[in-house]
Order: sequence, then structure tokens, then C-alpha cells
Amino acid sequence: MKVVLFCGGLGTRLREHSDTVPKPLVNIGYRPILWHLMRYYAHFGHKDFVLCLGYRGDLIREFFLTYQETLSNDFILSEGGKRVELLKTDIQDWRITFVDTGLHSCIGERLLAVRQYVAGEACFLANYSDGLADLDLNAMVADFKARNVTASFLSARSQQSFHAVLTDDQGYVTDFGGKASDYWVNAGFFVLRQDIFEHMRPGEELVEEPFRRLIPQRQLVSYQHPGFWRSMDTLKDKFVLDRMYAQGEAPWEVWR
Repeated sequence: MKVVLFCGGLGTRLREHSDTVPKPLVNIGYRPILWHLMRYYAHFGHKDFVLCLGYRGDLIREFFLTYQETLSNDFILSEGGKRVELLKTDIQDWRITFVDTGLHSCIGERLLAVRQYVAGEACFLANYSDGLADLDLNAMVADFKARNVTASFLSARSQQSFHAVLTDDQGYVTDFGGKASDYWVNAGFFVLRQDIFEHMRPGEELVEEPFRRLIPQRQLVSYQHPGFWRSMDTLKDKFVLDRMYAQGEAPWEVWR
């Protein structure tokens, strides 16, 4: 399945880290959080990506155009540095489509802007590109297909303050609550069918009007994940993820 990644936000709460680098390019260890997420999807066999660019999209383009695999892969250097032999590779079999979806577009507008690039896909994946998890993606996709719903999104427990997700005992979403901590919250991992576009209108946010239209039809499911998930929303979140990575405790690296 194709993977749509929303990479256009301003990341205002990470500006104290950098006011020029877009949030998806903020590093965790040697690589940006965007790379960690793409590596995660590639592990499950999903290697065809559509990047919805916005703020400083030029830097995201440049990162991949000048990508250096030697920074995160073992290699042999010989002939006085003239010959580099990679012992393993990561992005060689990835296909990445770069699309400018506007500087101030909301998530819904960005998704509509790339509709043509996921045409023909019965189902596709999408992600906010600012959170990492050790989710068994195959299990989530299987649950989605078995229910034959229009949309599914991952929900996780969080001490951070996000909009709470309310569901019935079968996992169908009944409402989105107010901001709260220690509730199930939208973790930003989506599985969608093509008919999601029939519920969207120009200018609408994906999880607001379109998702609310799906609720009374029982076409929206929240897949609960009790394992690891963390959003890199603030500088403190970046430090937590950096520390986990440095200590060799990075549960999102399911490819290890």
C-alpha cells in the first residue's frame, strides 16, 4: 500500500530547537523523525511514499536528493577513500513522490491535494509524521480490512494533552472528546479507503468534519495500541526520544 506522509506543518512548538528546519526533519540520533517513520513502514513492506510538503519542503527534497547511506549503514572504505562498499542499505528500494501541498494547508487539504497519487489504491496508509510507535502494523491493517470500514486510526494511551477518543466496546468511534490526559488519543497512524474522499470538502480538517460524518454510519474505527507510542510535539519530547535512542532503547525500531 502507498503511504501518505503529512510533512507540511510549521512545528511551532519545536521552534526553540530550530526555526528553519521543518518538524519532520528534526533528528532523532543520526536521522530525522521522518526517516525513522519511513523505515518503520518499509519494514512492513510499504515502500511507496507520497510526501505532502509545505513549510521548508525544499529541505526535505534536499535531504533525499543528497542522501548519504553511509551515515546509518555499515560500509567498507578502500582505495584511499575512492571506493565505498555498503554492507547494507535502507532506502534503495523506496519510491518517493514529493508534492507541494501548500504552506498553510490543513491535513484534509493536503490529503485532497495528493488524491491523484493514491488513485487506484483500494486502501492506503497515512501518518502525521510526528510520532513513533512499536505497533504491529499488519495487525492494524488486518483489523481494518476485516471490518470493511472507510477509515481506521491508531489510538494510544498518553500523558500528553490531546483530544480524547471515545469508542464503543467494539472499537467503533462514537465521539471525540475535549482535551484530556491519560486517555486514548489519536496517535496519527491511519488506514483509509478511497471513499474517504467522498466525505471530504475543501478546507476541512480530516479528523473534524469528514471523520464526524463517518461516525453515525459506523465507518470509523479506532485501533487501540497499549504499547509504545510518543509524539514529538515539543522540545521535551525530542529530548526523551533522543535519550531513548542513545541508550539503545528505541522500541519503534521494529526493523532491528
